[in-house]
Amino acid sequence: MTPLIRSTMCDLLPAAAGLPGLAETGIDAFLARLHRETTGLTWLGLCLGALVYTLTPVLTVYIPLPHFALPQRLRDQHAERIMATRIYLVRQAVFLLKMYACMCWGQDDAVRRLLNVAPYPVDPGTFRASSADIPAIAP
Repeated sequence: MTPLIRSTMCDLLPAAAGLPGLAETGIDAFLARLHRETTGLTWLGLCLGALVYTLTPVLTVYIPLPHFALPQRLRDQHAERIMATRIYLVRQAVFLLKMYACMCWGQDDAVRRLLNVAPYPVDPGTFRASSADIPAIAP
C-alpha cells in the first residue's frame, strides 16, 4: 500500500516555482517511519485516502482509469479537482494524504534551505512514550 500512498502524495505536491516536489524529498523514509510510529487508524485513513484518490479520476477528469494510468496533464487536473470536490468525505480523505505530504515536504532540509528556514534538529525520539510512562495529572 505504501507505493500507492507515495504516488498519491507525489501527485498532490509536485515541483513548482523553483521548489522541489515531494518526490525529491525523503518521502520513502518518511512513509516508513510514519507507518512504524503512527496509530493503526491513521494508517488506515491514509490507505483509504489513497484508494479514494486512485479510483476517482472518473469523477474529476471523466476517464475510468486509476490515477497512476493517466498522463501527467490529467493527473495534475485530477489532483486539483479532487481537492475542490463538493463531496465532503472524498475531499477529507484526500486532505489527510495532503496534510502528511506537507509534513514530509516541510521538514526536508533542502526545502527549508530554499525557504530560508533553519533545518529541524535531529529528533531525539523522546515524545514516543506509552500512556503508562506518562504521569497522571492530579485533579
